[in-house]
Amino acid sequence: MKNTVLDSHAVIAFLQGEPGAERMKDLFEKAATSQPVFISSVNWGEVKYQMLRKRGPAGWALAASLMATLPIAVVVVDRELAEAAADFKGSKNLGYADCFAAALAKARRADLWTGDRDFKRVEGDVKVVWL
Repeated sequence: MKNTVLDSHAVIAFLQGEPGAERMKDLFEKAATSQPVFISSVNWGEVKYQMLRKRGPAGWALAASLMATLPIAVVVVDRELAEAAADFKGSKNLGYADCFAAALAKARRADLWTGDRDFKRVEGDVKVVWL
């Protein structure tokens, strides 16, 4: 399986049964037998924020317990990744958290899974897999 990075949009789509949830389920099943998929700690935090906002603390607790069973590796942001994200912010005008997903995908030479159309701006820099 190719290296894969998730944007928060992909995780939230899975958690909430939105369009793309079935593709995410298939991805997680594949990853469980080969290698985990990656998400930056910033994007992980964005998932938490969105779930708290939409579903409250109980909804986040349920989502967090489900996510703990998935083959997701959280990559802690270091200075190098932060600077790469800043480069995307300055050149592509993406949302700040989105820049971390793009920077991680570029650093890992990974496919970036998302449904967020703002990532069209980085298709020349990373391979985007659309939900």
